[in-house]
Amino acid sequence: MNRVLILLFVCFLVNPVAFAYEWKAYWIGTDVCQSEPNTWLNFRKDFDLDTMPDKAIAHIAVDSKYWLWVNDQLVVFEGGLKRGPTPQDTYYDEVDIAPYLKNGKNVISVLVWYFGKQGFSHNSSGKAGLLFDCQMSESDILSDTSWKCALNTAYQTCSLPKPNYRLSESDILYDARYDMGGWYKTNVYVDYPSASILGKAGGSPWNKLVKRPIPLFKYSELKNYEDVYRNGDSLICVLPYNAQVTPYFKIKAPEGERLIMATDNYFSYNGDTENIRAEYVTKSGVQEYESLGWMNGHRIYYIVPKSVEVLDVKYRESGYNCEFAGHFASSDSLLNKLWQKSLRTLYVTMRDSYMDCPERERAQWAGDAVIESGESYYALCPRSHALTKKWLWELADWQKYDGTIFAPVPSGNWGLELPGQILASVGFYGAWNYYLHTGDRETLHHIYPAFKHYLDLWTENENGMLNLRNGGWLWGDWGTHCDIYLLINAWYYLALKGMRLSAIALNYKNDVDSFEQRMKSLKSAFNTVCWNGYSYRSPNYQGETDDRVQALAVVSGLADTDKYDKLLEVFKKEFHASPYMEKYVFEAMMQMGYEDEAFERHKKRMKSMVENSYFSTLFEHWNIGIDGYKSGSVNHAWTGGGLTVLSEYLCGIAPLAPGYEKVSIIPQPGSIDKASAEVSSVKGMISSSFIQDNKGLNMEIQTPCGIPTVVGIPREGVSEIWMNDCLVWKRGKYRHADGIEQYHDDNLKYHILFLVKGGHFNFKSIK
Repeated sequence: MNRVLILLFVCFLVNPVAFAYEWKAYWIGTDVCQSEPNTWLNFRKDFDLDTMPDKAIAHIAVDSKYWLWVNDQLVVFEGGLKRGPTPQDTYYDEVDIAPYLKNGKNVISVLVWYFGKQGFSHNSSGKAGLLFDCQMSESDILSDTSWKCALNTAYQTCSLPKPNYRLSESDILYDARYDMGGWYKTNVYVDYPSASILGKAGGSPWNKLVKRPIPLFKYSELKNYEDVYRNGDSLICVLPYNAQVTPYFKIKAPEGERLIMATDNYFSYNGDTENIRAEYVTKSGVQEYESLGWMNGHRIYYIVPKSVEVLDVKYRESGYNCEFAGHFASSDSLLNKLWQKSLRTLYVTMRDSYMDCPERERAQWAGDAVIESGESYYALCPRSHALTKKWLWELADWQKYDGTIFAPVPSGNWGLELPGQILASVGFYGAWNYYLHTGDRETLHHIYPAFKHYLDLWTENENGMLNLRNGGWLWGDWGTHCDIYLLINAWYYLALKGMRLSAIALNYKNDVDSFEQRMKSLKSAFNTVCWNGYSYRSPNYQGETDDRVQALAVVSGLADTDKYDKLLEVFKKEFHASPYMEKYVFEAMMQMGYEDEAFERHKKRMKSMVENSYFSTLFEHWNIGIDGYKSGSVNHAWTGGGLTVLSEYLCGIAPLAPGYEKVSIIPQPGSIDKASAEVSSVKGMISSSFIQDNKGLNMEIQTPCGIPTVVGIPREGVSEIWMNDCLVWKRGKYRHADGIEQYHDDNLKYHILFLVKGGHFNFKSIK
């Protein structure tokens, strides 16, 4: 192989998109379109096919969303991703339409929704349009002047109040008096003008086209509500849980009446700001309608005039295309509810990207994404990993020229750095945790330069502590008594820790040495300058001791084990962390080996919202209503970090090498009688379950065949350990047995450790 071929091969390994798709189609629209906010366009292509293709991959790009029909079949429900992969560029979808094509006449119809305004989750191109490029061996289907296009004037915008500035979506008003009939159906003729050419693929304002990195959304058929009841002019429809839904109705009405559709999150739990609603103006007679702009909540409200007869109401659920493949159960009912509510909250905050909340902002705040991604590894199937990958690539590819990284991205009207959240993202719990759970070296290689550039913006003072950087939003947590200076130092140490591990994985030896020196210097200064004998405090900090700082000191490794007894006393009396940072307190206490104290604190803090029978999701703050925060969300996935801790620590499942090439199952049961967990890893299903009493512990584990697995049995009081009815440990000594080896880790002194190859094992300890 000559040098040129070798170079091309290496480039392909590093960047598999180097050989880009060659577009033939044009961006198209209509001359009468002014690209106003909340514009809707009908596109239609009638054509003949003589030969049926085995595959017909359509490459579809829009700003902002589309619905695709092929020969009367709905093929894509809400395609397209919010812009953008970079501040300039646009995502496109790939859809195989071959199963829907037929010999003879065919019709492709596309309804496009152009947001036309900026938001905390979208960067508008400024122009509505469609790009459709399907190249087949027999013939091509390309967007050009052979397509028909018209404004859909039935779609309009609701009157004031409009959604708050963070949302790029508008409130949708559908005026059925301007309904354009079955324009997308094969048996309907449309007399639309030919589409206009707006520009070439890859041209301004949509620019470079990047393949959609996550699956197309999944959606259900129309479903019946759990319950429907009337209160005055409102038909209140109960959903089974907080979900992303599009409401549907069938009515009989006179012309010109107005219906309103909204959720309880719009009327009651709205974060003290305007969110999403929908309206409908009737035509005369029997009619049905589904509002395509998704909303979420526990109740759907239809406000219906007296003259309108409601014949039916339903909803369609949609969301990120993955399965709830993880599992957790225990003898503690509150912990079980916590895990399930965390899962439901996680899923309702996933769609185009991770969201802080699905009604007020829909924004990918980096600190939220760190916790959400951690939950996804334990609760969802590996298809969920693509959303984390998308987040990390966007974080790197939106980096400013000066090296600053900011969040949320993508965003058209935000650009401030949040140092704590960005440091969390580039470090141990963000980028490294993704690599650990996926083994995705391509992503690690792509994001590393940007993240290193960002870390290099930070400098240390003469004491070895950080110099705080100007600019951005120096935010630490919503809770009280936040020692922000020390908190940022701890996040910085975690960032160094994650980047050091990344540099080792990528074989960047000079960077490894640099990160190690910076970590050593900071740890020395942190413990010399900020440890007062009882807790960590900034020298000039005047508030009560910050429990968040102590937690990050533990999980980062800044605090050594000789400080654990003092830190436990802090966690017993200081309760300043918001739900966002409480996950790290819970994890720190588990790492310290104080399981029962950790369960007690976390259950005490979470009890009110976990046991709230109305909500299936967890709140942004500790409470709502009179005792809560008016601006808080009732579905904030950062509150569900306990899900990760329960699976990873209580049941003990964790990757020890990137991509689960090595696994640990080291449960920390404390006084929990029994617990079980399953994790859908990139190597396959992993399960761990235990039952314990005063006689000992019985544990069943299952890991993928051939995967080295470190098994830990709690040491206290144990005299014997048996594996599959074979004695393997007795009174402090390992016994030889086939298929098992002794294992040592000085950091795991509370467990007796073994190494086995993947498979099914039963371990029993006898006291």
